[in-house]
Amino acid sequence: MTKIEIPFINNMKSHTMYVGFDDTDSPKGMCTTYLAYKMVNLLKKEKVTFLDFPNLIRFNPNIPWKTRGNGAVGLAISTNHPQKIKQMIKNLIKKYSDTKNGANPGLVFFDNQKIPYEFEQFSSKALWKLIHRNDAKKFVSKYNLDSFYLGNGQGLVGAIGAIGYKFFDQTYELLSYREKSKFGTKRKIDNIQVKEMQEKTFPYTFNNYDKEKEKILISPHGPDPVFYGIRGENPSSLISASKLINIKEKLDGYLIFKSNQGTGDHLKNQIDFKNFEPYTSGTITGIVETIPIVMKGGHVFFSIRSKNHIFKCAVYKPTKITDIAMNLIVGDKIQIGGGVRKATKIFQRLVNIEYINVLKLKTKYQSINPPCKKCKKRMKSKGKNQGYQCIKCGSKSSSKKIIKLPRLVSKTLYIPTISAHRHLSRPKQRLCTLNQKNQFSKKIQWITSF
Repeated sequence: MTKIEIPFINNMKSHTMYVGFDDTDSPKGMCTTYLAYKMVNLLKKEKVTFLDFPNLIRFNPNIPWKTRGNGAVGLAISTNHPQKIKQMIKNLIKKYSDTKNGANPGLVFFDNQKIPYEFEQFSSKALWKLIHRNDAKKFVSKYNLDSFYLGNGQGLVGAIGAIGYKFFDQTYELLSYREKSKFGTKRKIDNIQVKEMQEKTFPYTFNNYDKEKEKILISPHGPDPVFYGIRGENPSSLISASKLINIKEKLDGYLIFKSNQGTGDHLKNQIDFKNFEPYTSGTITGIVETIPIVMKGGHVFFSIRSKNHIFKCAVYKPTKITDIAMNLIVGDKIQIGGGVRKATKIFQRLVNIEYINVLKLKTKYQSINPPCKKCKKRMKSKGKNQGYQCIKCGSKSSSKKIIKLPRLVSKTLYIPTISAHRHLSRPKQRLCTLNQKNQFSKKIQWITSF
């Protein structure tokens, strides 16, 4: 009898799953992106298929309890063993969340190929306003989402937002991680190498080095696992840039994220009287209402009028655009971008300005004592409402002379110095850039363990 071999048929259907998690770190340690690095390495061993780069989404930078860049991570994967993978991910959240130092991790799964529009709406709001954790819990309950959290559950906000985020512009970041034995120790990185790296990779990388201050911007200073992070427009440029930096310390590996960093995402909202709430981010277009004044520390304060409402504004010295603010005059039309600061005992609620876009300049005039037509010298005032007289020849005049003064600002956009940029701030080289090409490919070495 001839033996017939029956081919093995895998009847298990591939399962698309979206994963979002946030708030796994604390000011004292750990990092949500490092958890993503550990997670991706583990899932690759389980033969999970990745449908995109890990997404690093930066949300509203004005949230007071955020740690560092207020970033959440989202994964899009396909697996034949969804329940097993979910449990593995939950175990990793428990293991790598710094709950003892205040982390409040949140994890959300969505098991469908198409993400509902409600997720996108939630994510969009998280970019510019304060969303309470109870609202996130209600969202989870309403859509019967498989979720998990520790602590107060604040991380659910970013977890939902990471799943629902829709890219209109995108950048990438290569984050390299230290070995555990090096956590908390001083990082050693060559200043000149980073400077040369940025020069050689411009304009495909950004905000990695401040030439003015001769300061490295890629390396954090805290006890977290990140050694450095290089930001840029595409993965291949980031990999090339990383090879230009010779690190003596043995690193654990790196992971490339697709991100909304450098897109100005948090300033798409328009701030008005109705949503002028603490921690709100956005823009206001209006007319300068008060003369700018300099306060202690070199910070500049003024007010603008928009839609018949007055908004107090502050420009802080580290931005290096205080001179621009000081040269504004009442009547100038400007657009400002920034975040609403909560009122204090000293200051009322105001907008912390991130940029100033001068739209229209009012002509600036100055009245001066009239010149004597005969002697060509400036006349002296005879007293209030008594006119002017030349002290040399006695000629008189009844009115001052009005002259037009040059303006020391232009109709253009003024952004802070690079060291004062936030993760979401759009750098100068990206002001006219919109990157919409998704470059995910199996050929790209987007994760590496050394």
